[in-house]
Amino acid sequence: MGCCNSQHRGCFTIENDDNSPRYQCASASLNKLNVHDWLIDLHQHYPTDDLVEIRFKNTRKGFFQNVNQLKLVQGDVVAVESSPGHDIGVVSMVGPLVKEQITKTGTRENEFKKIYRKAKPLDIEKWEAAQKLEEITMLRSRVLARELNLDMKIGDVEFQGDKTKAIFYYIADERVDFRQLIKHLADEFKIRIEMRQIGARQEAGRIGGIGSCGRELCCSGWLTNFNSVSTNAARDQEMSLNPQKLAGQCGKLKCCLNFEVDVYKDARKQFPDTNVILDTDDGPAYYQKSDVLQGIMWYSFNPQSAVNLTPIKVERVKEIISLNKSGKKVKSLNDIEEGSIKAKPEPDYSNIVGQDSLTRFDKPKRKPNPRHKNRGGERREFTPNSAEKSPDVSVKSSETREQTPQNKPVQQSQSNQKPRQDQKNEQRIEPQNGQKPEVHFNRHKGQGQRHGDNRRPNHQREGQSEGPKNPPQTPTPPNS
Repeated sequence: MGCCNSQHRGCFTIENDDNSPRYQCASASLNKLNVHDWLIDLHQHYPTDDLVEIRFKNTRKGFFQNVNQLKLVQGDVVAVESSPGHDIGVVSMVGPLVKEQITKTGTRENEFKKIYRKAKPLDIEKWEAAQKLEEITMLRSRVLARELNLDMKIGDVEFQGDKTKAIFYYIADERVDFRQLIKHLADEFKIRIEMRQIGARQEAGRIGGIGSCGRELCCSGWLTNFNSVSTNAARDQEMSLNPQKLAGQCGKLKCCLNFEVDVYKDARKQFPDTNVILDTDDGPAYYQKSDVLQGIMWYSFNPQSAVNLTPIKVERVKEIISLNKSGKKVKSLNDIEEGSIKAKPEPDYSNIVGQDSLTRFDKPKRKPNPRHKNRGGERREFTPNSAEKSPDVSVKSSETREQTPQNKPVQQSQSNQKPRQDQKNEQRIEPQNGQKPEVHFNRHKGQGQRHGDNRRPNHQREGQSEGPKNPPQTPTPPNS
């Protein structure tokens, strides 16, 4: 048997000793509303019970009675009673904790149905074939609901194990008359149709996801009772009333706003009235905000804006209020050593490895190449041997044009050589004012020109004009 994780069952199939299929969960996070059985190793010390918890698709679970006294363990695939026919589910819990789950969900004890048998291979094949039809049926039902102009959203479809019935979960703000939709679905799929209306929170639990805290959604992991959440819970916890931060993936207020609101309410009973103004020699001090868990209240002398806030302990605020009631004023809020809150010292450690740096994973920048500095004001020179080997030229600045003694015999030997065919693009400038001849490279001819180098030749950059190889000598003026 294959893995049924893609079908929202969160488990994989193995074989029992009697060759019956068993779905063993690879991880608890794969199952919706998973509960850890911490008494699984102590079942022999507790009285056995015939009540078993069975899970179905997503968050749907049920409690069934093991009337045939089958030996069941967590992960066994069983056939259970349904109306009509039978359904296929996976055992999620056995033992004494099942009664605790019944008390938690509030299920009545007279509503338990029966477990028929362990699922056979034929039952598993039919069950997996029904799972493959769920997505196709959901998409088709959405098209039919749109054609009938029904104001509803079909969020999920679950087929029964024997392929005789399908449950359609939908969301609607108002009452919807879907009788015509049921007729179309029954005629097209030849099954019995059951429509169940759920809320936005139930839909988020069935689909699943990751919350803003980085953990799995509470409604998908463990939360079963959805209590009403109001903005008063956010006000009691001094939270910003930003709808984008207070809303969950379902679009409603986050259920976790109710988790700690009782702690804040109990702590607020020790706080004085925030409408009381503190009289000081510097002027009246107005309440701005408070830290409930640390027992700190912030006051400022400007009632319109929270500037120059002064933190004061709750005990000191009560003392100031009692002094004001007796007609006394305190000198200044800043002079109160008992109520002033000092800044916490920074932790005494040194960041040796650099683990606190935000840029520790960034790629280091390249160091600049010193050969590319001042490239525009440099002059390139090369000898015929260098032009023969590669088109690269040697760079020398205009101040260091004088040749070293090591290069002098090299140029003399090169001057005795006969000109080659590849030297026709070179230009020789005659010496002027006793300078030694220099050989320059004519880039316009294409010899040695780098790719993308469109700069002007050196003689044009330096203000020289290209002249003939043998420039005419300046005629001497006639004698007067």
